[in-house]
Amino acid sequence: MLFAIELVLSLTALVVALWLRPWRMLRGALLTPTLAALVVLPGLWLLPQTLPQGLQIQLSGACLLVLMLGWPLAVLVLAGVALSVGLLGQADLAAVVSQCLWVGLMPATVAMVIGAVLRRWLPANLFIYTLGRAFMGTAVAVFFSGFMMELLHRLAGAPAMEQALVGRWLMAWGDAFLTGMFATIFVAFVPQWLATWSDARYLDSR
Repeated sequence: MLFAIELVLSLTALVVALWLRPWRMLRGALLTPTLAALVVLPGLWLLPQTLPQGLQIQLSGACLLVLMLGWPLAVLVLAGVALSVGLLGQADLAAVVSQCLWVGLMPATVAMVIGAVLRRWLPANLFIYTLGRAFMGTAVAVFFSGFMMELLHRLAGAPAMEQALVGRWLMAWGDAFLTGMFATIFVAFVPQWLATWSDARYLDSR
């Protein structure tokens, strides 16, 4: 039952992303970060399988992808990353789908919603983008996704993991630090790699 729910949610996000035809954005500067993500992220997602037993470090990278590629294209890339993890790793299909949803698609979707809220209700400002959306938004998105995963698994009868939420809280801040750092670097040096960034909106606004 749990696998079916996660599979349906994942496929729904994928169908919506495909319907929006985000591959059209690859004609410009976003091709480079897209290919880089397909190379780098599988290694991060494979960390729980490669690190010594008991050291379960899981980084997402999904929120940074949303900032760089936008939600539809990020969803397709995350699906590709999950496929690579399934082919290269040792996890079964259910584990790969669960990781794709809760580590990738859910944080990406929550990050998109947070970004829309910030754009609507807060002024267009460099620090709102880097600190609000990239840093704090990532922490909230990743932790909320982890919380929802733990809740759904408990409702499905999965055994409780001691201190699971504490670990997810700490890992969320790790993701937030990396996303905030890279977003700031990209704003300064390669803003064309950020589909959600606009000089006219964040630098030239009055």
